[in-house]
Amino acid sequence: MTQKQNSNVPAIIVCILLFGMISFVTNLASPMGDILKNQFHVANEMGTRGVLCNFIAYAVMGIPAGNLLQKKGYKFTALTAVAVGFIGVAIQFVAGKLTGNTAFGIYLLGAFVAGFSMCMLNIVVNPMLNKLGGGGNRGNQLVQVGGSFNSLMGTAVIFLTGVFVPNIVKAQISDVFPLMGIALAIFAVAFVVILLTKIPENPVVEAKAAEKSQYGPM
Repeated sequence: MTQKQNSNVPAIIVCILLFGMISFVTNLASPMGDILKNQFHVANEMGTRGVLCNFIAYAVMGIPAGNLLQKKGYKFTALTAVAVGFIGVAIQFVAGKLTGNTAFGIYLLGAFVAGFSMCMLNIVVNPMLNKLGGGGNRGNQLVQVGGSFNSLMGTAVIFLTGVFVPNIVKAQISDVFPLMGIALAIFAVAFVVILLTKIPENPVVEAKAAEKSQYGPM
């Protein structure tokens, strides 16, 4: 058992990093709202549309992501989530190379796609990390470590944005490229490590036929 857990160490580390990425990418949307507002000279409401797109993606992707996890398992869902996250951040990166309304629209698209990834990661990383840790108390302890790293990265992304963007009024999307680069690198490494790791899967449970309940939604 110990040897098996040791072989899972790279994947465990990656899962903990993915816990952090959920918070990193999600919280980056807040300072990006100020950058968008000032770069494109739009109202506050327009600037916060990146946050809106990020969280609307949760509503769109929640049920499909759950179905994907149930039918395809941890590994496939995690790989898909990481790939989608890479694409989402890459689209935002491209937006920083453009100008005008095109850049604004491309950035919002990237925020929406990245939101798909964050939703999928929220669904898969908790049970997958628990599995990689062997379940039980050990697995739960690792999930708590991941949750702590998630909170830490939520604070760190605000701090790092202040480091790279000392003057938010004059900031551009391109000023945040170093943070986007970090996210892209972590997604790329995570994809490779998860791909090469054997992850224990739960048996596929067929959905039962719907039974009519005596209770209604209210």
